[in-house]
Amino acid sequence: MAGVSIGKKVPDFEAQATGGKTVRLSDLRGKNVVLYFYPKDSTPGCTREGQDFRDNKLKFSRRNTIVFGVSRDSLRSHENFKAKQGFNFDLISDPDEKLCKLFDVIKMKNMYGKKVRGIERSTFLIDSEGVLRREWRKVKVDGHVDEVLEAVREVNTKNG
Repeated sequence: MAGVSIGKKVPDFEAQATGGKTVRLSDLRGKNVVLYFYPKDSTPGCTREGQDFRDNKLKFSRRNTIVFGVSRDSLRSHENFKAKQGFNFDLISDPDEKLCKLFDVIKMKNMYGKKVRGIERSTFLIDSEGVLRREWRKVKVDGHVDEVLEAVREVNTKNG
């Protein structure tokens, strides 16, 4: 499967998410989609990032936008993380790294002096027609959700 690039349609995908849902990009046409990839459930940065998206869900909803968190964690881990943090959006489980590969977010990282393969914190904004409009790589959690909201506003204005 080819990767994604800004200004191009994102290939349709199907993935398992919390709540027993199957997420298909083609089923989400007509809405903007934010996919944020994060390294691991219940770690400090990933928890803060999820809380920021949770706390701004209404703002995303008002802008016709659905948010999904994506990591390689199991659905069971995701269900626990979602329940513990009161997330009001679904988490996609990508254990086979299909979505991670499509969005090219698996990178070699240094973990306590050891090289490990892991998810580079990244976010992607797909517009209501399925076109990738923005991507953020090597995301820093602080202020990130505000940047994504601003980008959604811009996309809605252009497509509006």
